[in-house]
Amino acid sequence: MAAGLRWSHVGLNCTDQKTTEEFYTRYFGFTRARVVDLGPTQIVFLRKGDAYLELFAAGETEPARPADDDGPQAPGRMRHLAFQTDSVDAFLAELGDAAEVTLGPLDFDDFICGWRTVWVRDPDGVIVEVSQGYEDDGTHDKDGA
Repeated sequence: MAAGLRWSHVGLNCTDQKTTEEFYTRYFGFTRARVVDLGPTQIVFLRKGDAYLELFAAGETEPARPADDDGPQAPGRMRHLAFQTDSVDAFLAELGDAAEVTLGPLDFDDFICGWRTVWVRDPDGVIVEVSQGYEDDGTHDKDGA
C-alpha cells in the first residue's frame, strides 16, 4: 500500500444539496464538516467518523434514470453506498415515508446467521444499502489473501 494512503470521501452530485444533506444527517448520522464557497455554487462536506460525503450541485444535464434493486450494474458506475445498523427494521421505521425501498429487506442467513439487508433510494436516486449482522469470515488476512 502506498505510504499514508487512507480512505477520503465519496462525491455525490445532488439535485438539491439541502435535501440530500438533510437525508444523510437525519437518517445516517452525518454532520456538516465544512462548506467550500465557490461563488455561485458550494461544496458541502458531511462527516461520520472517518467517512465523508462530498455534496456537489448537479449540472444542468438530463438526470440519469434512477437505479433499481441494489444499484446500477454497468462498468464504471458506483453500485451503491453501504452502511451497517443494529436493526434494519428499526432503521426502516425511522425512515417512515422517506424510505423508498428498491430491494428487500432480505435475509442472508444461509451465508451468515442474522445477516439482513435493505436497499433504499436517496433523494437523488443513489442506492443506499443498510445491513445488520454482517461479519467477516476471519479466513483472510488484512490484504485479502
